[in-house]
Amino acid sequence: MSNKTKLDELLKRLTDAQHEFEQEVDRLLTEKRQQFKFRLQRGKVIFERNIKRLHRQERTGIWLYLRGAPLGFILSAPVIYGMIAPLLFLDISVTIYQHICFRIYGIPRVVRRKYLYIDRHHLPYLNFIEKANCAYCGYGNGLIEYVREVVARTEQYWCPINHAKRTPDPHHRTKKFFDYGDSEAWKKKLDGMRKDWRGTAEND
Repeated sequence: MSNKTKLDELLKRLTDAQHEFEQEVDRLLTEKRQQFKFRLQRGKVIFERNIKRLHRQERTGIWLYLRGAPLGFILSAPVIYGMIAPLLFLDISVTIYQHICFRIYGIPRVVRRKYLYIDRHHLPYLNFIEKANCAYCGYGNGLIEYVREVVARTEQYWCPINHAKRTPDPHHRTKKFFDYGDSEAWKKKLDGMRKDWRGTAEND
């Protein structure tokens, strides 16, 4: 068996395992919703009334929360929240970029709302500061996921070649990229790669 055939077989097994993993995660999430007594209705989290009341009783008041916080945490807050400016700039610029360039290149656009899902502020046991922190973290991490997918699709279109040395956490699209040094694949298969959007989660 050639190295290429063996790699293709391993990638298929990995894809099958990923699909099985996602199905199991969905099943476990359904169990967790039942366990913690909430449901999703049109994207909104709905807790049972008695659970909501219990959560409010467990909430730490803002004054008590601030009084127990280390001084370094309080002093570093402007630094953390100051990052909102570059994050917003990144969000706006990448969104404009894909809406202009992806239309020209024929690349399926990334659906932003599927990556930026902010819901932890609905939890009644969080105080206002904790809710703000959770919303901020949800936005920041969701934004990076969104941006990564935009950049990954751009790379698949313009330079779908794996690096000579594997990086610690390559994006999922690199699995179909050409081998480093495979000039024949680059010449013959680049046009096909630019049209192969199978596995794209969004239906744009």
